[in-house]
Amino acid sequence: MSPKTSEDPEQNPYDLLGISQEATEAEIRTAYRTRSLKVHPDRNRNDPNAAQKFHALTTASTLLLDPLRRLALDAQLRLQAAKKQRFASYDNKRKAMVSELEEREQEFKKARMAKEQERTARESENSRIREEGRRMREQREKELELQELERQCAGSKPESNGTVEEDSLAPPPPGDLDTTIRVKYALSSYPGLSTAFALAAHLRQYGEIDEGTVVMSQKAKKSKRKGHADGEMMVTALVPFNQLVAAFAVVSSAESLKDRGMDVAWAGGSEPPILGWLRERGELGGGVAKQAEPLQTNAVPDGTAFSSFPSSFPAFDGVAPPPPSATKAGIDYESLTLLRMREAERARLEKEILEAEAAEGG
Repeated sequence: MSPKTSEDPEQNPYDLLGISQEATEAEIRTAYRTRSLKVHPDRNRNDPNAAQKFHALTTASTLLLDPLRRLALDAQLRLQAAKKQRFASYDNKRKAMVSELEEREQEFKKARMAKEQERTARESENSRIREEGRRMREQREKELELQELERQCAGSKPESNGTVEEDSLAPPPPGDLDTTIRVKYALSSYPGLSTAFALAAHLRQYGEIDEGTVVMSQKAKKSKRKGHADGEMMVTALVPFNQLVAAFAVVSSAESLKDRGMDVAWAGGSEPPILGWLRERGELGGGVAKQAEPLQTNAVPDGTAFSSFPSSFPAFDGVAPPPPSATKAGIDYESLTLLRMREAERARLEKEILEAEAAEGG
């Protein structure tokens, strides 16, 4: 029994290519082309081992065409031959001893490799669990921060010194649906508005909309007579605008839109309290402002000042306004609310529209 060492290659590259150790580079290339054509998977579709044979030939050719790796291989083969020669000179007892020792060494190395692979797999799993825990912890912290922010926005009120004037100046807290409208129409009346993107593009004449937050549902109108098929397809959508003035413009045009087959209303079921506060101040257009101190303004880097709300709202008489002109960059009340509530708002809007449809179906 000849000895086996861990350094012995599983397959001798020279034997695979059918060449000698003194073969030149040209002979190696020629032998590779000849043998690879014979075992190529495209020519041996019925041989399940064709791909493995072709890969072995390619690996052997690459190794022998690398001068440094071939030099190491030749040295390894010479050592192997010398070891076999020494082994042949041993008596039977010594041969059995050497073989047994080498087999034990192989088993030990296999066991060590298996243990190393197990350790690597365990560390990888631990890393995955730690990363998942870290991600869940960060997500939970963000949720808690968002809940705390919502609680502060909903519950915080400006301190009062007991005067009625200061109480009247305090605006109501922002609502989650202040800039969101509810749109309902028959798909047959607006066949081109079958997607949230198309509806957002249609309503963008009133103001900017983030298409990703539009929630749309299509449902066949149930027939009130038994035995009759359901009626036409109805579309219900919740459309959040970036600015309150745009949502107010659409609701102000509700009558003209209804004449064209589209019902619009506030998503919350009633007008946002902020509009009532602005109306009392006479800043919704068409009215005379009450005597009150101006809103507190904030300075911006260029030296100008801006208010958290528009100085006045335009009057809407049912005619759709032209596309809004570009405004100076800045964070207003509505944009700040959308940034804070965006993640939670979409889930809430979906639940809102499903509940509305369930109530209508019942």
